[in-house]
Amino acid sequence: MLIPKSERIARVVITIFLILLAIICVLPMVYELAVSFSTESFVTTGQVTFWPVGFTTASYAYLMNYSSFWKSMLTSFERVILQWLLCMVLTVLTAYPLSRTNKQLFGRTVLAWIFFIPMIFNGGLIPSYMVVSTLGLLGSIWALVLPSVVVTFYVLLLMNFIRSLPAEMEEAAMIDGASPMQILIRIILPVMVPCLATITVYTTLATWNEWFQGVIYMNDPSQYPLMSYLRSTVLISNMENLTPQEQERLANIGNKTYQAAQLFIASVPMLLVYPFLQKYFAKGVMLGAVKG
Repeated sequence: MLIPKSERIARVVITIFLILLAIICVLPMVYELAVSFSTESFVTTGQVTFWPVGFTTASYAYLMNYSSFWKSMLTSFERVILQWLLCMVLTVLTAYPLSRTNKQLFGRTVLAWIFFIPMIFNGGLIPSYMVVSTLGLLGSIWALVLPSVVVTFYVLLLMNFIRSLPAEMEEAAMIDGASPMQILIRIILPVMVPCLATITVYTTLATWNEWFQGVIYMNDPSQYPLMSYLRSTVLISNMENLTPQEQERLANIGNKTYQAAQLFIASVPMLLVYPFLQKYFAKGVMLGAVKG
């Protein structure tokens, strides 16, 4: 089939635009990596661009022995795993009944409004902090997980997807004697994988990159998740927790190269997540946007 000239030109323009956009997105990461492998004197004088100058691995050698960084990373991993597990379970268990009709679930519309209004128009930071404090969760991992464990957008995504499925699927299962929970687990969940993969990408990225709750809910900087820790060491350059020996060694290595090494390692886990789920991502968004 002959493609019209105007369409070919449009494809070339779009391809060039996407390539340029991809380069713009990748260049900061390349520069950060180059700085982390460069000698501090070349970095401070602006001689480093996208290739290391005065190649050295001193920053990474120092970072490997710096326990506070790895402790905060483990906290972030724990937070992401707990957040993801609870988000998956609660979102599915919420979206499935809300996807029913009023005939199937009495008062479904009222339940939907009761559920969604407080999540869209919430009280803000102060009430959330008061609730977490009253429950005695300050300083625990649950203070970082529970406040944002159910997201309205995820519920809407799954709810619209379930409502778009053919009713005959559930009817056939009910005729065979399947219970609602069996229908959910054996029929709905397997076809829901693209949507669940989309939610996984959103949840892991948002949870990994979130720093504000760690600063608010954690009593001690040693309990900070990774992004809260990086805020205190990279943006604010708080070196109070370093011993004199560590401060001297860091001065010899260079603060900028050390910070670049921290930032690069912190970004690696999320860079590894998306490629495995990318094939489901766009499909999941489109499927979840279908209205039943």
